[in-house]
Amino acid sequence: MARHASTVMPASQIKKAIALILKAEGFIADVREEGVDEANKVLHPQIRVVLKYNRDKDSAFAGMRRVSRPGRRVYVGYDRIPRVLSGLGVSILSTSHGVMTDKEARQKKVGGELLCEVW
Repeated sequence: MARHASTVMPASQIKKAIALILKAEGFIADVREEGVDEANKVLHPQIRVVLKYNRDKDSAFAGMRRVSRPGRRVYVGYDRIPRVLSGLGVSILSTSHGVMTDKEARQKKVGGELLCEVW
């Protein structure tokens, strides 16, 4: 909403996986891992997410909603994965086969924890 060029956050495996999915789906421009020196010694690993805008400075995604929270985990089977905006958006799931989109989970017939929805 503030139209920053990028944002930086502490790194974790799940954040990196979600950012890579958002990049593959076209919602963000780039994902970079920072905080590693020349000897590959990890100091304070961070992830820099380069945001994507169109010519009118509108964001690439209109909304994002966190579904599963620490106080209320939401698990779904592959046949009950919700479609976001009739397929125009993306649901991101954490499954036993890794973090993936709703389309991949339906193809592999695997359910899991519904992390968030992006449109």
